[in-house]
Amino acid sequence: MSSVLIVRPSSLGDIVHALPVVHDIRQHRAGMSVDWVAEEMFVELVALNREVRTVIPVALRRWRHALLARATWREIAAFRGAVRAQRYDVVLDLQEQVKGALIGLLARGAVHGPDRSSIREPAATLAYRRTHRIPARQHLIDRCRELAGKALGYEPVGPPRFGLSVARSDESPPELPLTPFAVFIHSTSRDDKLWPEAHWRSLIVHFTQAGMAVLLPSGNAVEAARSERLAHGIVGACVAARRSLSETASLLARADLVCGVDTGLVHLAAALGVPTIAVFVATDPKLAGVARVGGHARDLGGAGMVPSPEQVIAATGAIMRRTSD
Repeated sequence: MSSVLIVRPSSLGDIVHALPVVHDIRQHRAGMSVDWVAEEMFVELVALNREVRTVIPVALRRWRHALLARATWREIAAFRGAVRAQRYDVVLDLQEQVKGALIGLLARGAVHGPDRSSIREPAATLAYRRTHRIPARQHLIDRCRELAGKALGYEPVGPPRFGLSVARSDESPPELPLTPFAVFIHSTSRDDKLWPEAHWRSLIVHFTQAGMAVLLPSGNAVEAARSERLAHGIVGACVAARRSLSETASLLARADLVCGVDTGLVHLAAALGVPTIAVFVATDPKLAGVARVGGHARDLGGAGMVPSPEQVIAATGAIMRRTSD
């Protein structure tokens, strides 16, 4: 049986944008098995796609902080053995960086990636057996699908399909006394992507007064403190308990609405088919927005354009009416 190895170890949102490649491959190359290299903290996410045969964990983020430790080199040796356990017809580098190219070189198979005029880090092309011209000014979903199609000899067609199988439950999260509920994702890895806290407070007040509970997740102490500030004094606003990535995906899938800044969990919510509003203030939604996923998702703002709470409220009403029709 033929097989392909996808190299897209990070980040969360970028992995979500790459997932439609799996459906495309299975549709156009039905007998081909798909393996995937992912950073250890994102293995759960890729594993939600049951068409992926094996997820091979890598720990580049952790290893680089302990390069002199014996345990690190033992783990690197084990990873090398896992990624070389079989020969691949195609090794597809969707990371478009030197780190992805180096992983590709470890694998047994011809490495494919974008050419020098198309790629994020041109030095990575030195590791490729085959390069392909991919228009740069298009959504990452389309870049990934086009690269895979050129490497494997097919033309991607139709809307992106993410293939995520998430455990669903009719029960509301234990933090919430009310249903329906929204999840507001206020945190991101870059401070320039943040939306003003006053805007979040206005939005939370609007939805809780309308009878919708609001859940505020966080991933670290700084984010938890922001969640506490945003929820303070507002009946119906709750700080979410910490969850694993797969548990968070299940939570998002049950939500009636997800609103957030340009960050991975917002892209995951859109991929799950949840009514989603993405608020952009520093990046270009044409290249990485949620609207590309379907009519249930909408992007607001852009680089240097900060949407108002009123704009978010209006957009939310529009997509929720559309999804309820």
